Amino acid sequence: MLLVLLFTLFLLTQPHGHLGAEVKTYSRAAVSNACTLVMCSSVENGLPGRDGRDGREGPRGEKGDPGVPGATGLTGLPGPTGPVGPKGDNGSAGEPGPKGDTGPCGPPGLPGVPGPVGREGASGKQGNIGPQGKPGPKGETGPKGEVGAPGIQGSTGTRGPPGLKGERGSPGEHGAPGSAGSPGAAGPQGAPGARGPPGLKGDRGAPGDRGAKGESGLPDITTLRQQMEALQGQLQHLQTALSQYRKVILFADAQGVGEKIFKVAGFEKDYEEAQQVCAQAGGQLPSPRNAAENHALQELLTMKNKAAFLSMTDTKTEGTFTYPTGEPLVYSNWAPGEPNNNGGSENCVEIFSNGKWNDKVCGEQRLVVCEF
Repeated sequence: MLLVLLFTLFLLTQPHGHLGAEVKTYSRAAVSNACTLVMCSSVENGLPGRDGRDGREGPRGEKGDPGVPGATGLTGLPGPTGPVGPKGDNGSAGEPGPKGDTGPCGPPGLPGVPGPVGREGASGKQGNIGPQGKPGPKGETGPKGEVGAPGIQGSTGTRGPPGLKGERGSPGEHGAPGSAGSPGAAGPQGAPGARGPPGLKGDRGAPGDRGAKGESGLPDITTLRQQMEALQGQLQHLQTALSQYRKVILFADAQGVGEKIFKVAGFEKDYEEAQQVCAQAGGQLPSPRNAAENHALQELLTMKNKAAFLSMTDTKTEGTFTYPTGEPLVYSNWAPGEPNNNGGSENCVEIFSNGKWNDKVCGEQRLVVCEF
């Protein structure tokens, strides 16, 4: 600091006009600072200098030591924003900041392309048995892999669903026969089995002794033959009756008289169609040959309150009615004034619910009744 003081005094003594003014200003500040350092009294205007002449600028002195920073002045108004300077070099990387909070999960991305199958890794330790999942769909049978090393036996898991039935294994070897058990109680006798095939013819045995002469068997043979013929007749009769009943069962509402059965078909047809219906069922249109048969028909028609065709016609000879076989009538029950061939075309016969007969046009619709 002594050097600064001496230099300041030296400048003040120099006779330089223009330079002196600048030096005075600098000197005042230096002297003020110097006095402050050496405990001098405060110098407001600095030391008076002499007026000097304008002389040549002296050589620049050596740069002095930086002074003590002065008191912080008042903050000035902000100046205008300067132009943006060139981008500086990147600074050194700072230390990583604290970990931020986890952000919300984004939407799931599209599935990526499956990568190539990697090599099989080493077998890990067996983990704990997890809960049994739902059985997934059966996949395709993959290639048989190599037999791996036996793993550590795990704890018994929950029983899984039954697997598919495996292929039948090869038959095992026959075991040694066991010891015979005690005989069980005899069971009930079973039904006789089917007759087996005839066995082989045995060898002819030795002839036996001749027996005593028996009685003539001709009368017995005749009796047996007569009995067989009677049985065959009864059998044929039963078969015929059974056949009739089997045909009749196709119809509802019946009346039986003697060996005849009259059945109502339940619908109406003309003469030709009614005749076909009865023929297909194994019967024919009614042909009452006596009052009892006619009365049985009357009872059926009374329940239905309708008329029905009989089998007789006079198509071959007008006014002469015959059965389908061509036979003449052996019984009739015409209403008063019938037959009258009204209109000249009444060739068929109908029976009313009161049992009376009337000649009628064959094309009319009447209730179908069949005789069996």
